[in-house]
Amino acid sequence: MTIYHTGRQRQDADLPMSEAERKARVELAACYRVFDMLGWTETIFNHITLRVPGPEVRFLINPFGLLYSEVTASNLILIDLEGNSLRPSRWPVNQAGLVIHSAIHGAIATAHCVMHTHTTTGCAVAGLKDGLSHDNFYGAMLYGRVAYHDFEGITVDDGEKERLVRDIGDKQAVILRNHGLLAWGESLSQAFQVLRIMQRACDVQIATASAGAPNPIRREVFEQTVRESSIAEKRTCDDMYAALVRQVDARDPTYRN
Repeated sequence: MTIYHTGRQRQDADLPMSEAERKARVELAACYRVFDMLGWTETIFNHITLRVPGPEVRFLINPFGLLYSEVTASNLILIDLEGNSLRPSRWPVNQAGLVIHSAIHGAIATAHCVMHTHTTTGCAVAGLKDGLSHDNFYGAMLYGRVAYHDFEGITVDDGEKERLVRDIGDKQAVILRNHGLLAWGESLSQAFQVLRIMQRACDVQIATASAGAPNPIRREVFEQTVRESSIAEKRTCDDMYAALVRQVDARDPTYRN
């Protein structure tokens, strides 16, 4: 199995760091610390990627080998769709992260941010035959909004990219069956809100399963709940996420380095 991506380090000498990239680096590093604070981590595994604005598709990814609590703005790796590192780094890129995230960034123009987790309840729901239940407050917001992609083994084969993108379509909430959760958004805060709602839906679903049969929600209520969901409300996504970043800043602002 290929764990590390073997693409070359281009390290373009004439590649200046734009203000947009500097801002993206701080924004993404903060997100890794938010995930760490929430416990959405799997030691050095899983990824959050953020596209750097510009004509070419280039995005930032975490160095493979560091805990989320060790990620900083300066040690994030800038790569292209082939996984080539565009700046010097002593850390490699995880092949599975490259396959999943480059597939989405490369195929979905509005996928500015992509997030993937292996939380316990997320993996539990991903392993259920019927997948995510919509019969709770959070699940109802995702009615008709969830895509599913069948498990094909560790995601290190480029051949899976086309099938993954096909299964995702235009849905921002994705369950990788027998694997975990994935979300993407037009902004980092929107992707986070999609993932947060999906994660909470999984938490409540697993808790409910241990208590008894869920009370079903009527179809017309699903449709109303989707309309009223905060996913499309930029102000709500931004404000909710900013509150978590403030918590991180109060604990340890070194991610900005």
